[in-house]
Amino acid sequence: MHNCILGVAVLTVVSLSAGSLWSQDLGPIGPSPYEAVDGWLKPFDEGFTFGGNVGVHPDSPNRIFILQRGSTQLPNPVPPGYEGHAASIGMSTQKGEGRVYRNVIFVVDGNGKMIETWNQWDHLFARTDRDVGVHRIRISPYDRERRVWVIDESAHQIHVFSNDGKKLLMTLGEKNVSGNDNKHFGRPQDVAFLPDGRVLVADGLMNTRVVVLDGQGKYLTEFGTKGTGPGQFMSVHGITAAPDGLVFVVDRDGRQVQLFRESPGATSNFAPAATWKGFELPLDVLASGNDVWVSDLGKPKVIKFDREGNRLYTWFWPAEGRDRFREMHTMSVDSDGNLYGSDNQIGRTQKLVPRKDADPKLLIRRSVNP
Repeated sequence: MHNCILGVAVLTVVSLSAGSLWSQDLGPIGPSPYEAVDGWLKPFDEGFTFGGNVGVHPDSPNRIFILQRGSTQLPNPVPPGYEGHAASIGMSTQKGEGRVYRNVIFVVDGNGKMIETWNQWDHLFARTDRDVGVHRIRISPYDRERRVWVIDESAHQIHVFSNDGKKLLMTLGEKNVSGNDNKHFGRPQDVAFLPDGRVLVADGLMNTRVVVLDGQGKYLTEFGTKGTGPGQFMSVHGITAAPDGLVFVVDRDGRQVQLFRESPGATSNFAPAATWKGFELPLDVLASGNDVWVSDLGKPKVIKFDREGNRLYTWFWPAEGRDRFREMHTMSVDSDGNLYGSDNQIGRTQKLVPRKDADPKLLIRRSVNP
């Protein structure tokens, strides 16, 4: 294992050197409570390595779904220094270098070894241009069927598959047609789930709204408009919902996270409750109990909040070395407490296990275990 730690003193110096905004807004800064499993994700497709990894969701500690923007074709011969991902030999998965639309969805075991590849569905995501493609993969903790939701940003669609990948159960949105009515999306980014089966769609980068669906994908309502005020977004990049119905929305381009609460007695009427500002480029959010974690870009980091918006702790990911991150695009936690982070720029997903001496209060827990 390679340690994800940067010392407290070093991090403090880094934060101060970046300006007073960081030193004031990050709260306590310290080492990561996790360490990376070195070389966890194992390449499995001869002649190819991973593409931009944008989504990860553990169905169990031994069955982890990974979503990537196609595979990356390796040069022949492979240059020296190859470490199992494209960035190690200077290739850019973010720019689509060497991209081939294969193995967009695959599943690995707890050791990072491929156990399923859903290449029967690659045709759904194939593109003739270099647009970004898919964006996230999620499973509702409240769904007994464990359906798999895949968001295709570029096609303006959401696909829902059976858990074994054998059936495409539902497709929402019209392929390659954007819109802001009740049948179309505009570069959707994410989905979140409420205990009663409703689905919240982060829609998205063209649209700036959250669409509320029932469990079968029927449009119910929406909230959010373009802007910088309460209940408005510059973009809607990520979303999660706590079991009590409090909804957290990541406004990436607005550099903020907004909280919404459903009005009592008014189903699907979500009103803005608070706004948290001061991010560099927030990407994803997880909520558990009174704790909320946000993945932020700039210098890649995770910030822990309480529900009142107080910054309780910040740790940075290493920028160099084998366990480095350029961005934690999606973060997800399994029932054993292991953290997974997908990196679109480096082109891999990392598994991060709790350090033996980690403060339990700094570890991310699932809000609901299926």
